Amino acid sequence: MESSQEEAPKKSNKAAVIIALLSIVVIVQSVKIYLDFKDKAEITEQKANVEEDLASTLQRLKEIQTELEQKITEIRKLGGDITELQKAKAEVTAQLKRNVAKSSKAIKELKDRVQGYEELLKIKDEEIDKLKSVNKELYSENRVLKTQKNVLNDSINRLSTTKQELASKVAIASQLKAENISVMAVNSKGKERESPFKNKQLEKLKVEFNLSENKVAPIEGKKIMIRVVDENGQVIFDVAKGSGTFMLSNKEEFYTAIQEILFDNTRQKLTFNYSKGSEYVSGNYSIEIYTDGYLMGRAQFVVK
Repeated sequence: MESSQEEAPKKSNKAAVIIALLSIVVIVQSVKIYLDFKDKAEITEQKANVEEDLASTLQRLKEIQTELEQKITEIRKLGGDITELQKAKAEVTAQLKRNVAKSSKAIKELKDRVQGYEELLKIKDEEIDKLKSVNKELYSENRVLKTQKNVLNDSINRLSTTKQELASKVAIASQLKAENISVMAVNSKGKERESPFKNKQLEKLKVEFNLSENKVAPIEGKKIMIRVVDENGQVIFDVAKGSGTFMLSNKEEFYTAIQEILFDNTRQKLTFNYSKGSEYVSGNYSIEIYTDGYLMGRAQFVVK
């Protein structure tokens, strides 16, 4: 009896130990499973955070690329230096094309670069404000200068117009006039007759006149020309006898005879003798006197 009673507590103690051991094993295994699950969850979360951080950084880098391009365009228009911005844009473009390692260190380096570019953009914003201010001042100065230039040009134009008008008036005032014009027929014996003439009396045509006094006209050489014009408007000329051409109202015209003189403002007297060499057609004729392309005087005669 005593032996049986002693064996029962021993079996009970052994079972308790086994149960305890099994419980410990289960607890340890559970803890291990939990810790493994926790580690995997943390790793997954860290990986997700890294990818999210990388995506966010790359997105900001793309935004910076766009901002750099905008700054380049704006500063170029304002006349500033874009070398630094172009270099930064090239670096950003190359960085975006490059495969970035998905590590905290690589992402930190990328973030540092982004921070540097952001700082550059801030500096360039200040530079743009200064350039705008300078350009505004220059624009204002240019408007003032342009206004002054326009006023000056107007004054010069008015002065030029006045000068031209004055020169035109002086030119008109300095024109010579033929006065006391006489037209005579000279026969073979040298006898002179006044108009009207007969052909037998017209061995020579003699034209005489004075140059009127003109204090405005300069003392200078002059070519004085006469034209004998019939009633049909035809000029009588003979190149072999000294006739030629001159410009009248931008057109080449014939003259009958010419003399070169020195105008000295002494009311000098000029005489032209012209031998036609053939008979004049009956009718009315004009004597026109020219110099420097303008008419100095006119007279008429008649041939019967």
